[in-house]
Amino acid sequence: MTPPETRYAKSGDVHIAYQVVGSGPFDLVYVPGFVSNMDLQWEMPEWARFYSRLTAFSRLILFDKRGTGLSDRDVGIASLEERMDDVRAVMDAAGSERAALFGVSEGGPMSLLFAATYPQRAKALVLYGSYARHPKLSSDDELQKDLERVDQLWGTGEYLFGRQAPGERSEETVRIFARAERQCASPSAAIAVRRMAAEIDVRHVLPAIGVPTLVMHRVGDSVIAVEAGRDLAANIPGARYVELPGVDHTPWLAGEREIAERIVDEVEEFLTGSRSSEAEIDRVLATVMFTDIVDSTKCAAELGDRQWRALLDRHDETVRQQLKRFRGSEVKNLGDGFMATFDGPARAVRCAAAISEAVRALGITVRSGLHTGEIELKRDDISGIAVHIAARVAAEAEAGETIVSSMVRDLVAGSGLRFEDRGVRSLRGVPEEVRLYRVLA
Repeated sequence: MTPPETRYAKSGDVHIAYQVVGSGPFDLVYVPGFVSNMDLQWEMPEWARFYSRLTAFSRLILFDKRGTGLSDRDVGIASLEERMDDVRAVMDAAGSERAALFGVSEGGPMSLLFAATYPQRAKALVLYGSYARHPKLSSDDELQKDLERVDQLWGTGEYLFGRQAPGERSEETVRIFARAERQCASPSAAIAVRRMAAEIDVRHVLPAIGVPTLVMHRVGDSVIAVEAGRDLAANIPGARYVELPGVDHTPWLAGEREIAERIVDEVEEFLTGSRSSEAEIDRVLATVMFTDIVDSTKCAAELGDRQWRALLDRHDETVRQQLKRFRGSEVKNLGDGFMATFDGPARAVRCAAAISEAVRALGITVRSGLHTGEIELKRDDISGIAVHIAARVAAEAEAGETIVSSMVRDLVAGSGLRFEDRGVRSLRGVPEEVRLYRVLA
């Protein structure tokens, strides 16, 4: 089958390849797993049939993740935050204000984070063969074995074949997978993606999913154990869970065509039968940052009211410049600090570090604390336990430090940020202990 027209969306300085197929009543963004190449997939009859079935009831939006397929290759592997930016860029370029997300395998964690962070743009969420934390790669030994297999087998077809299609043994299938490996990613990129998958942990995000969610998993999945799918469904509020027979991880192979057809049937029934919520979105996942000037009372007494006020004005201007630079939203000025929110935890961490550096030139030292969680949006304020935790985390920081909760650290995998473990703390007013990390320069 001839591939549809490939276009490019600009996400920062990176070009993300995407295709739009069909003209259904709602948009469906297909979020690929490990690696992909859209043109190659349309040349495979099983993939083409799978996509065509989806276009029968939706306007299907496909894309290749940065670093893979038809998108810019030499750009490194994206963090979850950058992947969310890429999806938003593709949706904007395709003229899609709101869409259902279909996250497959490694595409699931980003889809979960997107749905929790941007519920106003997510109509619904479908997850197939996915996880919140990879059940195998979280072990260092298993990760090392996996990376060695990529290094030895990439380009032969045996790596993808052995992982995804143990029930479909044929020379033709291996040949197809060999071509897919070569055209989807380089060996180095494939290894980087696998390392990224090992670091991802979005378990804390699951309770914040507020859109209709369908979770599907094969009981004998050869790559992601079925327990991972069961855990997703058990921890996402109101999620519908469908367990399917079979062992192949890939949803479209001819050897299990009946199951592939059922997967699409389940997606169609779920999405066309679900009601689109038009209620105002008042709860979202966000990273909350608190900053505080160290020894502000002492400094004010030494400078006097007029000089202290002038210094505070310069401080406020500097902080707001960094918030704008890192796409933060000011919630309130706390007098000698700020409370702000971010739609990406890595940007929040970098903003805190940039504020600390920028105000040092004013002779001021600040400390910062960050936590990611579900917040309640009010007219000019935010509330919720996540706000309370962020404030308590900030109180644990010493002069010049940025301290983050374990959830922030877990969500910035692949960002290049480094942390020092500060141990588990009991924070006042927080029912459970929280592990804290100091951000390293």
